[in-house]
Amino acid sequence: MQVHEPQGTPAGQTRGEIEFEALFRQHFKSLYAYACSMLHDEMMAEEMVQNVFCKLWEKGADLKIQQSITAYLYRAVYHECLNYIRHLKVRAAHQSFVKHHQSPVGDSGGSRVQLRELQVKLEAAMKKLPEKCRVVFQLSRFEELRYQEIADRLQISVKTVENQMGKALRILRSELVDFLPLLLLLFLNL
Repeated sequence: MQVHEPQGTPAGQTRGEIEFEALFRQHFKSLYAYACSMLHDEMMAEEMVQNVFCKLWEKGADLKIQQSITAYLYRAVYHECLNYIRHLKVRAAHQSFVKHHQSPVGDSGGSRVQLRELQVKLEAAMKKLPEKCRVVFQLSRFEELRYQEIADRLQISVKTVENQMGKALRILRSELVDFLPLLLLLFLNL
């Protein structure tokens, strides 16, 4: 389908904006239906599709699509939905952990001490990581970037990101063995 630029283009709208809008109008409904089938939540499905189009707009000319745009969009929506589902699972696991490890009499002082102790130990363990490991770990777990996004930002290969994450997790696991159950719930993608 070829996009034809209308006569008398709206003021300030570039050809790229017009093409992007046409792409959005052409694919939004089907991508939204696909996201709904994965999430069973209309509002979040709409948000996931909008996120994909926002990222597409932000990447603009830098984006190199090696298959059809339709295949690219469906794959992007799929991954956006999967990341959201993972986020929900981590949040649910954390809530379950907190629920089962709080003291019954409402003594939150003990849990605050435990969290403070975990924070101190985590900071100390993070300082023991080699710089590249620490940066990759922080981008992945605290900024929630995907491996490809980390690789692009740091100008390294995805394989290097994977290796650095594995190294960081091994070191942190050994340093924080007493807090491993809590850390598994907080950091692992379930």
